[in-house]
Amino acid sequence: MSIWRTKSIEASMADSLEKGHNLKRTLGTWDLMVMGVAVAVGAGIFSVGAKAAGSYAGPSVTLAFLLAALTCALAIMCYAEFASAVPVAGSAYTFTYATLGELLAWIIGWDLILEMLTAAAVIAKYWGIYLSSVFDLLHWNVPATINILGLDVSWGAFVIVAIFTTLLVLGTKLSARVASVFTILKVAIVLFVIVAGAFFINPANYSPFIPAAIPTAGGDGDVWMQSLFSFMTGAQPAQYGLFGLLAGASLVFFAFIGFDVVATSAEEVKNPQKTLPRGIFAGLAIVTVLYLGVSLVLTGMVPYTVLAQDPNASLATAFVAVGAGWAAEVISVGILIGLTTVIMVLLLGLSRVLFAMSRDGLLPRGLSVTSAKRGTPARVQIIAGTAVALIAGLTNVGVLEEMINIGTLSAFVLVSIAVVVLRKKRPDLKRAFKVPLSPYLPILSAVLCFWLMLNLTTLTWVRFAVWLAIGLAVYFAYGRRHSVVGLEAKRVFDETVRTEAAREERSLRD
Repeated sequence: MSIWRTKSIEASMADSLEKGHNLKRTLGTWDLMVMGVAVAVGAGIFSVGAKAAGSYAGPSVTLAFLLAALTCALAIMCYAEFASAVPVAGSAYTFTYATLGELLAWIIGWDLILEMLTAAAVIAKYWGIYLSSVFDLLHWNVPATINILGLDVSWGAFVIVAIFTTLLVLGTKLSARVASVFTILKVAIVLFVIVAGAFFINPANYSPFIPAAIPTAGGDGDVWMQSLFSFMTGAQPAQYGLFGLLAGASLVFFAFIGFDVVATSAEEVKNPQKTLPRGIFAGLAIVTVLYLGVSLVLTGMVPYTVLAQDPNASLATAFVAVGAGWAAEVISVGILIGLTTVIMVLLLGLSRVLFAMSRDGLLPRGLSVTSAKRGTPARVQIIAGTAVALIAGLTNVGVLEEMINIGTLSAFVLVSIAVVVLRKKRPDLKRAFKVPLSPYLPILSAVLCFWLMLNLTTLTWVRFAVWLAIGLAVYFAYGRRHSVVGLEAKRVFDETVRTEAAREERSLRD
């Protein structure tokens, strides 16, 4: 059977009502807005901007954040149109299955697993590290790792993942309420840091706003760490200037991942046609304002060259440089609270993608069974939580950070293309939200996202290719043969063949 077979919108909607494999609709606009802010406002707001300013863009890191936000907004509009028309679990995977075919749907689902699994593991690991930092502020000597059977185990990662896995099994609405409390606290801390930092701004630090480009050191070792665009064109790697600004935008895009995760909860949203677009866009607006505020304060407090000297530069670096070391303590607490909700939303998104793929038979169907009482996919949630805890607690996840970006961006590219395809294939479909100026804005979204992908390192692309190869092996070994859509098509085909054979046999007898 064809690997380009699609799953109809009607079939996806019918699956969302299948008893024992369906989710409860309990979330409202506030819950989705909080979810978007919860997953986007984490450690990145305190650290990614400083790294991008010091190593790539200088004061123009604010423009880098704005470019990343606009790119994200274009992609999110495409998500919002799809989610309002097809309000079922799976996000980009489900949308791609309805338009571009099963193989591409599998690839994008596999990419989403990469994005959410690595992101949840990386952030859970850092949560444990920052928990130890908070203990240090309280003068409690609690190590970040403990030795078990010769292995250094990040116990904090296990604890936080276990807590939120349990909450998500108990119910999505309960988890959303817990996330609301933590999100309000961390937004308050971010606003406090912005206001406090504004008193230390020196306008001279904003000049030059876009520093002149300077070449980076050469050498064979740089081949893997330069952007794929530089590698393909033979351009010498450079810092700052226009290309530094664009590279900074690729880096800070990490701070906007998560809004696609919100779309994975579409099947659990009340009145999704209206609620989903409102919740997603409100969350993105809040996050963008916070990021722009932090980046302006950061580069106004100290020259970008100060940030460039520290390989681990963060917002705390700027406060220490101006003699306000107390802020480092506030920032440590803010990061810990910020990371907490990020982990929860990523665990939710990971389980929902796995749930959707297993309900379609591309992964074992037993994973998509939901609790009759709570309406949550407990099996797949526990499996996802266990995988995240093991990776975060037992491995060095730092090398996986850029994999999060490439997984997200690849999903954005395909969803942007899929919107145009669905407009052509199903103009009759009711859409509560439509991307304006289609097909131009969706195409622009796809181009911008692909451009940001090209600015990721060559090594990241190699790792991405290996991940895709593993995914294709799994699909052809299992998913293609167990696909519900494929099995149904085979049943119809076999029935048609039998009917034709019976008709021919009757004709011969007559």
